[in-house]
Amino acid sequence: MTMTINSNTKIGAILKEEPGALDAIIAISEKFEKLRNPILRKLMAGRTTLATASKFGGCELEDFYKKLEPFGFKIDRSYVQRPDEKMLVPDFMTFVPPGQIVELDVRPIIASGEDPLSIILSKIKSIEPGGVLKVINSFEPTPLILLLEKKGFETYVENIDTDHIETYIFKKGIAAVSISPKPQTGGNGWDEVFKKYGSNIQSIDVRHLEMPQPMMNILEALDNIEGDKALLVYHKRIPVFLLPELDQRGFEYMIKEISDNDVQLLIFRN
Repeated sequence: MTMTINSNTKIGAILKEEPGALDAIIAISEKFEKLRNPILRKLMAGRTTLATASKFGGCELEDFYKKLEPFGFKIDRSYVQRPDEKMLVPDFMTFVPPGQIVELDVRPIIASGEDPLSIILSKIKSIEPGGVLKVINSFEPTPLILLLEKKGFETYVENIDTDHIETYIFKKGIAAVSISPKPQTGGNGWDEVFKKYGSNIQSIDVRHLEMPQPMMNILEALDNIEGDKALLVYHKRIPVFLLPELDQRGFEYMIKEISDNDVQLLIFRN
């Protein structure tokens, strides 16, 4: 059955129907290049309509229609979004009073070379149940969103401009965020595990990458690694957002802190 699409159709639904349309969508705007990352794609595509994507990508709906028609999609150009129609906006965005929204702009923190994680988590802990923290950043903080949603928070992202993205974090109840690296796993030390995998160790260096690219690149590498291999990661810091994701995916890991800006992670399956 041929799928009919309009301005309200989500990119995730289009890619589910026709995975081959990914390259066509990315070709519309360089801002869609991040869709190549499977983690970002999973998070973004399921939430984003063609209308929202065209606004973010600085393009027209017709650009999408022309790219997607060759794949066999039927185009409903008659659909027009009503002014009162709230697209992809969760309930908490409508019932939380402005006075219960705390704003935190982390762009100056990142520009200074610091990691804003501890400040964000401190702010979240100080928010009363039923309140919202609005984090202003120059990119969508995907690792933070993934972690917080698993902890029971609700989130909503608005792309205001190229370097102005607002992430709303709703604290539904007595929710706590605890992020701390677990001890080295198992009874073996780093050298023993390293020796066990020997030539079956692949490496990736993410020290030169800006957030959130380190986590995205590591997860992408793990998606492509064979089961009998381990991944050695060279990082600037302990990637606390990554650790819960590794636990959920069934990976073990060991952490070796070399210096203040030099951390190694060995990720593997037992």
